[in-house]
Amino acid sequence: MYKAEQIVALAKLAGDKILDIYQRDFSIETKKDQSPLTEADLAAHQCIVAGLKQITSDIPVLSEESSEAELQGRQQWTKYWLIDPLDGTKEFIKRNGEFTVNIALIDDGLPVFGVVYAPVPEVFYVGGASGAYKLEKGVKTDISTAKIPGLADQWRIVGSRSHQSDEFKAFVKKFADTDVISMGSSLKLCLVAEGAADLYPRLGLTSEWDTAAAHAVVNAAGGKVLEYPSLKPLVYNTRPDTLLNPFFIVCADVDQAWAGEIVGSSESEVVS
Repeated sequence: MYKAEQIVALAKLAGDKILDIYQRDFSIETKKDQSPLTEADLAAHQCIVAGLKQITSDIPVLSEESSEAELQGRQQWTKYWLIDPLDGTKEFIKRNGEFTVNIALIDDGLPVFGVVYAPVPEVFYVGGASGAYKLEKGVKTDISTAKIPGLADQWRIVGSRSHQSDEFKAFVKKFADTDVISMGSSLKLCLVAEGAADLYPRLGLTSEWDTAAAHAVVNAAGGKVLEYPSLKPLVYNTRPDTLLNPFFIVCADVDQAWAGEIVGSSESEVVS
């Protein structure tokens, strides 16, 4: 059985390897899906996979950098580690510091534990059965989502640093008063988890490894990650042909006011 401290330490180790490369010139390749790949992605992948095999040798690992052969039979896995060794590779290349190491444990399609580590500011977000907390410069602080604003109040809405879609811009216009916060990587979900933002609508493509660790943090902080526009809970590893997520929304909770007016769903349609 793993301990949260072990996974935090492993994320830190992977983050150190990323920073070693971040501080010098590095090579950049392009994958089949046209997304970038750097030495840091691969170094962190190898570090985390090796570490998880030592900690929990009986639990399989699914990584963004896993080979197709390594993913064979994934739909038979009831419990597995889902990792993004370097989430926010574009932010890494831009050297803006908004990238993370993501490690999540999935059990029956749900993220039950997650660690998100931002190496540049040295900040961890951790979530599991015992709650959610932020670890910054050795100081541990419990975190929870903020109270939902009223429709007439200002909403703090998180948007992608690099991927703001037309759908996102149209969604934001539905609110009377908004403060749009731009952020890279899975830190967007963590802003909602710690109460620094009210809503994160992701109306663009993401993969399951992009969201799982921060999803666990959001859940542990009292929030929800819901498919859009159905507002059903986002689940993992249910489709044999893809590891892409549907559109989703991250929020503290849903109620008739904003769900009905903004999304077009009623409370009775929401699956808790």
